[in-house]
Amino acid sequence: MKVALTIAGSDSSGGAGIQADIKTFQAHGVYAMSAVTAVTVQNTRKVYDIAEMRPEIVSGQIQCLFDDITIHAVKIGMVSGIELIEAIAETLSRQTLPPVVLDPVMISKSGYALLKKDARNALIKRLFPLAQVLTPNIHEAAALINRDIDTVEGMKTAAKEILDMGVKNVVVKGGHMAGDLAVDILYDGSSFEELSARRFETKNTHGTGCTFSSAIAANLALGKSFFESVALAKTYITGAIEHSLDIGKGHGPTNHFWMLIK
Repeated sequence: MKVALTIAGSDSSGGAGIQADIKTFQAHGVYAMSAVTAVTVQNTRKVYDIAEMRPEIVSGQIQCLFDDITIHAVKIGMVSGIELIEAIAETLSRQTLPPVVLDPVMISKSGYALLKKDARNALIKRLFPLAQVLTPNIHEAAALINRDIDTVEGMKTAAKEILDMGVKNVVVKGGHMAGDLAVDILYDGSSFEELSARRFETKNTHGTGCTFSSAIAANLALGKSFFESVALAKTYITGAIEHSLDIGKGHGPTNHFWMLIK
């Protein structure tokens, strides 16, 4: 069985973060392991507080797994501060790395800052060079290039600029843009691919970014190429949104096992 490791924060409501990553890996038939970077106080309505793990604990979680188990993909999610970023980068740099998918989680759906302002440069400098795939949404991509994005052509330009920051492949997610279709732009440094999917009218989209990036990591672990992994992940997340769960009083979660329980 293939094995994937998620390095991310815990979501007490179970829809995003570590919990979403584990469900997504398992839905793809990939064994899931985790290194917890933070514990959040959150529900479907908002993030109330965050407690970071000590950097040496995060580093220890990662190192002990690489020492013992063959890992076929790594997904990195919420890493909020410079010390955590440095600890993760230093630990991963000591390994013979499988494909790494980095989801640059910067702000929650409710507006809570999940990446400290002074940590953005550290994220780019230390973790981008380790990433096989970077998966910013248009708001995160705009923050990275310091310019608004409101067209598909703007997404392509952003993908080029972000690739120059050191990552190998970029997926700029257009789910937050207006339109009947949710359009993502894939770029590998030489060619673009545009993926479109039907947009569903639902408020239950908590954890979509975490789930999508984890699905990419799971497919990479299974030996799929970059373009194939993202296309399969797009199909998976579209189904998870279509069959999303009306849980809680805010934004409910996607259905990670929609293929089995509809």
